[in-house]
Amino acid sequence: MKVGIVGLGLMGGSFALALRACYDDVEILGYDHNDQHCIEALETHIVDKITDELEDFADLDLIVLAIPVDGIVAVTQKLTFLSEKTTVMDFGSTKKVIIDAVPASIRKNFIAAHPMTGTEKSGPSAAFSDLYRGKVVVLCNVEESGEAQQKLAKKIFTDLGMKIFYMDAQEHDRHAAFISHMPHAMSYALANAVMKQENPKAIIALAGGGFRDMSRIAKSSPNMWTDVFRQNRDNLILAIECFKGELERCETLVAQERWDELYNWMEKANDLHRIL
Repeated sequence: MKVGIVGLGLMGGSFALALRACYDDVEILGYDHNDQHCIEALETHIVDKITDELEDFADLDLIVLAIPVDGIVAVTQKLTFLSEKTTVMDFGSTKKVIIDAVPASIRKNFIAAHPMTGTEKSGPSAAFSDLYRGKVVVLCNVEESGEAQQKLAKKIFTDLGMKIFYMDAQEHDRHAAFISHMPHAMSYALANAVMKQENPKAIIALAGGGFRDMSRIAKSSPNMWTDVFRQNRDNLILAIECFKGELERCETLVAQERWDELYNWMEKANDLHRIL
């Protein structure tokens, strides 16, 4: 299988390593605007070759777009030279804007995928082959994709040990705003709030597991998440408004010393982990 990966960071690099671990005969061509990423990807055998011309992807079996969501939209406009056999998969965290931007001439080639995985780290050095194993991947609007492309995507994700869910793009973006995008906004807000109030020594001394867990994803790339927030703006605003309402509810119960109601509010929140 001949594969092209656009974006050689955590997601793209880990996917390349996962393919190598799963299949015996994989040839991987890499593309990245970051020269250091290209050097590291070659040195660690994430890719076999590097190119700076997207036209070199013309006859590949699979192209993976593992770059920020605005970049995915831009790259899809340049892939109109593809053959019918090529499958293109994007790993963007939003789906509707990306799907709407795919040129009609390559819509059959395109699989809109969102692997629900990642870490706060970035770059080829953060890549590892098991990033995708056991995780969920959401495929959106697959009825608009070609049969061969659907079949290949399902086989690859299944072979990598992923759980496949199917969703409408609009539905995905609404759910992602609550379950993925809002938590990132919360983590950034928490980090900024603490940094404005506390000195570094107090943070080091008192920051336990809870704070570290909640603030961990504030290390995530602002470049990537600004794009995500921009593309899913309306859904994110709705999610933040809902969260603000719950936080204000907590503030009111504490301020008015309504401890029994606060207990019930917390107990209701415990229901989430019965689902998880």
